[in-house]
Amino acid sequence: MKTSLGTAVPAVPPRARRRPFGTLREGIHDLTSRMRLIRFLVGAEMKRTHADTAIGMLWWILDPVLQMFVYWMLVAVIFQRTTPDILLFLMSAILPWKWLASTLSEASTSITSRQSLIRQLQFPKLVLPTAASVAALVSFAFGLVALAFLYLIYPHRLSHWIVALPAIAVVQFVFTLALGVLLSALNAFFRDVQNILRHIIRLWMYVSPVLYSLQQIEGQDTARQILGLNPMAPIIESYRLVLYGTEKSGHGIQPEWLPLLAVLGLSLILLAIAIVLFKRAEPSFARILA
Repeated sequence: MKTSLGTAVPAVPPRARRRPFGTLREGIHDLTSRMRLIRFLVGAEMKRTHADTAIGMLWWILDPVLQMFVYWMLVAVIFQRTTPDILLFLMSAILPWKWLASTLSEASTSITSRQSLIRQLQFPKLVLPTAASVAALVSFAFGLVALAFLYLIYPHRLSHWIVALPAIAVVQFVFTLALGVLLSALNAFFRDVQNILRHIIRLWMYVSPVLYSLQQIEGQDTARQILGLNPMAPIIESYRLVLYGTEKSGHGIQPEWLPLLAVLGLSLILLAIAIVLFKRAEPSFARILA
């Protein structure tokens, strides 16, 4: 293209034609340069959660405790399964699963629930599912308070391997962030996603070692191997190993690092793909949400 002075002006390629690595760098820059905005959105989300309830933020601690007792009734009372220190056995898996479910639920609607904001202001929309994911992480951290009280009942289960908890949480955060970013963009185009997601999360829980451990599946190596392909399986099993251990160990033990590293590698690839797809869909958000 030439100007009236005859000077050549290079054509700017449309966003859709940008190379994936360039789009990925742009997405990462959107996040690193908007940390204050993300912190503000996280704070607003935390204030909104349980804001109209009588006990407010205390629900962040009580909610996983109540879930634990519901599943205890199902596993120990109804099915009469005898598992040593079963409350800690259940809580060590319920907390990370609640984190996953909260992240996917909130992140998937993070774009569609802010239609007016997206239409009126220019800002990188990638901060919305990211803020929802970080808010769910903060709720998970509050849930650890309830876990700490259980060690007053089962002090023998506590071991030095609890220091591995942050490393496992990092793997789960990358995995859930990748899914949250992907689902938020998908739900902007197809609103049925948020309805289908509820059923997928419920089914996903039953094929994940939340109410049981993969070690308890004896004599069914094929079934155990298939269930182990679930990315949440090594994550939940790792939480349970460091927080509870096994029925034989009697205390927390070292997690299986190799499966965790495999999930981390998969999650990083998925996160890169999710950011690229999100950035390419971003210009359409204002139009489809009008």
